Amino acid sequence: MNAPLRPQEIAALAAYSNTAWDERIVSALTDYIAVPAKSPMFDAQWSEHGLIDRVVRDAAAWVESRKLPGLKLELVRLDGRTPLIFFERPASGTTSRDTVLLYGHLDKQPEFSGWRRDLGPWTPKYEDGLLYGRGGADDGYAVYAAITALESLHAQGLPHPRCVGVIESCEESGSPDLPAYIEALKPRLGNVGLVVCLDSGAGNYEQLWLTTSLRGMVSGVQKVEILSEGVHSGDASGLVPSSFRILRHVLDRLENSATGELLPEAFHCAVPPMRQDQARATAAILQDEVWKRFPWACGADGGPTLPTTTDPVQALLNRTWRPTLSVTGVDGFPDLGSAGNVLRPYTAFKLSLRLPPLVDGHEASVKLKALLEDNAPYNAKVTFHPDGRAGALGATGWNAPDLAPWLESVMNQASQVHFGAPVGYIGQGGTIPLMSMLQRGFPAAQMMVCGVLGPKSNAHGPNEFLHVPYGKKLTAAVAQVIAACP
Repeated sequence: MNAPLRPQEIAALAAYSNTAWDERIVSALTDYIAVPAKSPMFDAQWSEHGLIDRVVRDAAAWVESRKLPGLKLELVRLDGRTPLIFFERPASGTTSRDTVLLYGHLDKQPEFSGWRRDLGPWTPKYEDGLLYGRGGADDGYAVYAAITALESLHAQGLPHPRCVGVIESCEESGSPDLPAYIEALKPRLGNVGLVVCLDSGAGNYEQLWLTTSLRGMVSGVQKVEILSEGVHSGDASGLVPSSFRILRHVLDRLENSATGELLPEAFHCAVPPMRQDQARATAAILQDEVWKRFPWACGADGGPTLPTTTDPVQALLNRTWRPTLSVTGVDGFPDLGSAGNVLRPYTAFKLSLRLPPLVDGHEASVKLKALLEDNAPYNAKVTFHPDGRAGALGATGWNAPDLAPWLESVMNQASQVHFGAPVGYIGQGGTIPLMSMLQRGFPAAQMMVCGVLGPKSNAHGPNEFLHVPYGKKLTAAVAQVIAACP
């Protein structure tokens, strides 16, 4: 491990980060937010529209404009796949043979509805330290923060290992292109000793948070067809079974609708004792904010609308180590204003099944398809088409490796110095497919998975924002960790 940084060096890293965010990063992200670069799952014509290519080119141009000595950047394009930024900077002032891999993505989720009247997904607004708009926090800031961290080390003449960056553009579609890129780039990645992933969340904005686990996911479209065309509901109902009722009946195989519990044991796993201990420690810090952070329709004051549990420990485990089902889209329904007395021919749901970190995503996808399609009621046509490419139809979650003493020490120091509180440990309910890939490819690597998605930041939903003061401190903390790499 390198010699600990002196207080004045740490202060200089923080000052550099503050200036970079104020003078360069916020303006770059403002331009980025304005581009509706939706992930391929939400824009089938992404290549023709050119918006993903635009944000990738813009980010690459920004990086190159910084003229960081020794930094090399390449736009990598495999046929038929979304583009990827790969950059590398040689080691400086150290004999370490390890490589630090920094990760982020530039594709975005779709608009969604419910934005505040003066806000919108593609109309960025900077207000009281919050940068509103789609994608700034998830995850456009990552490449800018990563390069700024390296710049700050160079400006202070501080040593660091070789660093490479992988910035993809299909993460919000489940990263279907990433395995091919990782395979193609593997000879150039080197011996990855530390992964810095800037695509995660924070329990609050008062301390540095390390992500300890991520859930996997199977998503896809379940469709029930009962007629070839719609018919008069008065004429047919009672004889022709409702496609919605059949779909609901089939989902009962998967979920207890009264409790939300997923029924098949294959979709569950045991929670490691260490993660249970960490959940208890995090619950003591966050307490009721674990569930009050969400925008409840009837308020978060214990009124009529309540979560599945108000026990903060169980709430943390529910959203990180237990499988859950969400219906995120529907088809086959007319708008309410056009809903005549018609028995609809089909119902289709977009399903999002979150899986515990230790459940294999592809195997779960195969089992889910069989569960939903076999022995259809009324011999209806029931299909489930999972998202993804053949051989990789689900994303596997991730459970962090044991934390090396040096990383635990420097992260705690960084949290104390920049935030005034110790580092926090928290599992996340979302999915980052890259992490399980890298865990398999580099089993000895340490993982610093963190991000700016704290309370109310609302990634994927309306009023998404990036907490800029947190981003500044996180950038400085990343630089400090890189400087400490053995």
